[in-house]
Amino acid sequence: MAGVDTCYISSGCNRTPHSADWGNNNVICYGSSSAIVLYLPETREEQTEGQVLQTLTGHKANINCIKWIPKRDYEEETELVSGSVDKTVRVWEKNEETYIVRQILVGHSAPVTALDALYVTSGNGESSQGKQLCRTVIVTASVDSTVKIWTRLSDQDFLETQSVSYGSGFALDLSLTVIPNTACLMLSCACDDQKVHVYTEQESQDQTQFVSSITLPGHEDWVRAVDFTIDDSGDILLASAAQDYLIRVWRFSHRDTDTGKKIESILDLPLDKDIQMRENTFSLKYKDHPLVYAVSLETVLSGHENWIYTVKWKPRIFVDGKLHQEMCLLSVSMDKTMILWKPEPESGVWTEQVRVGEVGGNTLGLYGGMFGCRGDAILAHGYQGAFHHWSHNKELDIWEHMVTCSGHFDSVEDIEWDKKGGNFLLSCSLDETVRLHAPWVKKDRKVLWYEIARPQIHGYAIQCLAMINRYQYASGADEKVVRVFDAPDNFIENFCNLCGVNFENESKSAEAKNRPVGASVPALGLSNKAIFSDGATNLTEDLEIKPGDNEQYSDNVFTQTLLKAPPSEEHLLQNTLWPEVQKLYGHGYEIFALACDPQGKVLASACKAAKAEFASVILWDTVTWQQICVLEGHNLTVTQIVFSHTGEYLLTVSRDRTWFLYKRKGTDSLESDPLFMRIANVDKKTCVHSRIIWSCCWSHDDKYFVTASRDKKVIVWQCPGGPDTEGRHISKLDVPDAATAVDAAPVLLSDGSYMFAVGLDNGQILLYSWSPTEPLSWKQLTSLDNNMAHHLTVKRLRFRPCSGLCGIHGSDLERSEVKDTDNWLQLASCSADHSVKIFDINLPKLVS
Repeated sequence: MAGVDTCYISSGCNRTPHSADWGNNNVICYGSSSAIVLYLPETREEQTEGQVLQTLTGHKANINCIKWIPKRDYEEETELVSGSVDKTVRVWEKNEETYIVRQILVGHSAPVTALDALYVTSGNGESSQGKQLCRTVIVTASVDSTVKIWTRLSDQDFLETQSVSYGSGFALDLSLTVIPNTACLMLSCACDDQKVHVYTEQESQDQTQFVSSITLPGHEDWVRAVDFTIDDSGDILLASAAQDYLIRVWRFSHRDTDTGKKIESILDLPLDKDIQMRENTFSLKYKDHPLVYAVSLETVLSGHENWIYTVKWKPRIFVDGKLHQEMCLLSVSMDKTMILWKPEPESGVWTEQVRVGEVGGNTLGLYGGMFGCRGDAILAHGYQGAFHHWSHNKELDIWEHMVTCSGHFDSVEDIEWDKKGGNFLLSCSLDETVRLHAPWVKKDRKVLWYEIARPQIHGYAIQCLAMINRYQYASGADEKVVRVFDAPDNFIENFCNLCGVNFENESKSAEAKNRPVGASVPALGLSNKAIFSDGATNLTEDLEIKPGDNEQYSDNVFTQTLLKAPPSEEHLLQNTLWPEVQKLYGHGYEIFALACDPQGKVLASACKAAKAEFASVILWDTVTWQQICVLEGHNLTVTQIVFSHTGEYLLTVSRDRTWFLYKRKGTDSLESDPLFMRIANVDKKTCVHSRIIWSCCWSHDDKYFVTASRDKKVIVWQCPGGPDTEGRHISKLDVPDAATAVDAAPVLLSDGSYMFAVGLDNGQILLYSWSPTEPLSWKQLTSLDNNMAHHLTVKRLRFRPCSGLCGIHGSDLERSEVKDTDNWLQLASCSADHSVKIFDINLPKLVS
């Protein structure tokens, strides 16, 4: 889009086992809320940097499952298919640099929970017209207890060709494979009846239908995962995993219909008699020729200590021009581990080869996993929406952690830039975390943004935050307490190391002196407690539990580490917390809005309120942490508080459709009572807005302030000149949907006009220019649609407080198009769609 580029996308993976897939095109697609995120992972051999490429929107509810549609000869995929809580399945097709919806498959009456897709070509067979028959098959499973088969011939649309009902049961996972030397498919369904149901395609009355061929018992709980592969002998292998913590591998061997002997078998390994199972056979017809398959239990794998959600075979690769299948199986479990299983060459006994995963932490484990397209990398996603990426280092023969993308897994409620230069961005979410995003600045490497710290992992949904100074912030959650956090020394050192900031200068600043090295969370506690360099800790300040009294309290122990690359999820959970230094009590209900003046001396807070007595704003002294005064006026919840850039004015907006403006008294003393006095406001008679005012901001010169409301209006107000002078609205802008966020650019445009960013309830972001000389004339500079912006409510917009691109200087060569950084602005946004985004705005291109 002219003038605006996406710099950074941070969004967590949905918490379902099948919500991510890694294609032969080396792109990972995953569901995040109702959107599809395309992520290019970091690779060791090609030395590519991991980054989110784009988001695709279309679904109306959360995405449960997603899959690349494989192409013949293992070419790079150009299509993907997704299933959602909205009961639909969407087929996406590549169109130049993005993907568009080619078809919507409607048929299920409940959320779609699992799917698989396969491209099939009729090797030796021909259709009745003498042309080779090519088709694409999609199978989908739903909570409506059905499995549906959708078929597309050549370039036609998909049609529902069959529906299999499970009565009151469910299919929890699906896997398709082509039966060797045929064009027939085999389908396996993992079900809640503790069995694996296997179907094969058979022709009847000029139709091809899936027919139940065999049911595989043995698991003692719900079967959660199935996956097919074909070994070099031509046998079909099926892996199944269940909530009984066990994996079973089944072998399907082709038998001669006359002799009953195995055909084309070069792998005939002995099995342990204790796990050997009597062979069962089934038959199917292909071109009027009967095919007989014998099914036996190859092995039972035990090693996990919790439910197993995913099993995946290592992908087939080309060796000397021929496809080769290495027998290697990946399993992913809620015990926080991934295991690679292989059969020993001599005995054929399957054993655990590699185990990787999380240690400690407060997560519930891993949901899904997959191999990379070359089989030398594995990736898992877990309860907190984070990816865990390991790559095989062939030189050292070890598996190493790789840098991955990360993000919130629930609605992101607030964001704020570092006040001292805008060198990083903080975000808070209903997922009960605060995350810190910053650019990784490294020589000979493109500057990309990553999550480099997780200062707060809380027990309540976090609603708001405010930066007090570069290394201190306050947060408010669904509790009555405002909490204040200080950055530890280990974070400051790592921040400087990763982001190209001079550590010596930072360490000399007053804000960075006399700090603990890190923080840890005690068992059963909500407060991050400081850990000092001499080993001292105040972990037991609020609890009578001493570290070491019981092993169950030893989780999340801080380890001081000097980072050379952005941290892994495990490191973020344990080693990047900030110590909590203060709790502020005084509000009667859950905290909803926070703001701090530019000097970092006064913190303002407000809580949810249904009566005027609770809708007041409390001001706090950030040195003594005592209440300075209470500002009254509103009747309902104050939705946002904003100080002017000089700190002279304080603006509040509310659910009661009004705004109040307060001016600071002409003294630097914080002891004056009250410190701020009301100079203007609107009431029910004079208010211009007819619905909730969600957001407000100041122009960079503090001459004007802006309010944005659910009534689809954005209004510019003249800042009053003194006491008892009413604020006068001088311009009104009508927008297409409810306005939920607004912010003003930190500089004037080249023509002397102001630039405002407006976020809408439908997820779009609009950029406008407005000039006081033509107050009724608004010019829309650009519109960021749902794919580029968000697909759910925009919660907050924040321009970086200065011009230029964070992490990139005028002399840097990482981005050749950046020649004059003063011509660039950066805009951060967050949304209910779980994402945080940063946009680079090229002012000359935007206003040309």
